[in-house]
Amino acid sequence: MISLGSSRSQRNSRKQLRRMKAFLAVLSLLLLSFLGYQGYEYIDGKREAIGKQYSTSTGDQNDEYLAESKYAESFEGVDNGDETLYALLLGVDQRNEETSRTDTIMIAQYDEKTKSVKMASIMRDTYVEIPGHGYNKINAAFAFGGPELLRQTILHNFGLDMEYYSIIDFQAFTRAVDTLVPEGLEITVEKDMYYKSAGGSVEIDLKEGTHLLKGEELLGYVRFRSDNQGDFGRVDRQQKVIQLLKEEMTSINGLMKAPRMIGTIQPYIDTNVTKQKVISIGKDFLLNPSEDMETIKIPTNDNIRNERKPYPVGLVLAHDEYKTIETLQQFFQNQ
Repeated sequence: MISLGSSRSQRNSRKQLRRMKAFLAVLSLLLLSFLGYQGYEYIDGKREAIGKQYSTSTGDQNDEYLAESKYAESFEGVDNGDETLYALLLGVDQRNEETSRTDTIMIAQYDEKTKSVKMASIMRDTYVEIPGHGYNKINAAFAFGGPELLRQTILHNFGLDMEYYSIIDFQAFTRAVDTLVPEGLEITVEKDMYYKSAGGSVEIDLKEGTHLLKGEELLGYVRFRSDNQGDFGRVDRQQKVIQLLKEEMTSINGLMKAPRMIGTIQPYIDTNVTKQKVISIGKDFLLNPSEDMETIKIPTNDNIRNERKPYPVGLVLAHDEYKTIETLQQFFQNQ
């Protein structure tokens, strides 16, 4: 004979089981809806960026890399298997047909163990020896031989080897900003900034004060160097804006917008970073976000002098090469 208490207990257990199944079903539905929404946001962002219909059935032409790559096969950077990753980040303006020099050169280090991020900005007029081309400004290396020659140049002059590269067109920057913070990023502009290029393709017109800057305006802010600070001021602004954007990206709002942002900027990026690596780093970064990002300018203020070299090189930033090597290695090795 089954006792009344036992029967009641079984009914309660069945009710709890049904509730648990219902809860799991709802949770699964919410998760699938979220993933579907994020997938749609990614695809819609990419379709919007390339300005034509993007079919979900075709997928990416390249299943390995995060974005289509012009230089991945020629880039000889190799993952050294340790827990520290080095990437070459290059900002270029590809709105004209000419081979362009890099406007922005950065070395990024990501420590998978500590989840720390460090970034060294190399001023583009830094005077270095480019393998096979003699001495010149460092940004000439990209024009001569793309990211691979720039990798060789950094290794030859500074003793650092890059495993990955990402070439980011300025349109990617403006689209990322407008997707992430459509109302604009709050920036205190230190002074009136005005510049117009000879051809009129670049125009910067910002007033002193605190403003919400949208993509194109923010791009002008980080590119401006028509004052007595020149490249020094520009690099400072770039590092400040990167830190602010990092904070926006790691917020709840930023995480929700990440898929759309990636889809929006993907057509404007050339990289050898694999999708698998992005997922791995992204997971670690989100679960253990780094509070601060250490930055440095190379050459440093106490190791720099302006020099004029014969045509076609012109005005360069000369420096003590051994001191630069020491500074960089101490910066990246000090955990």
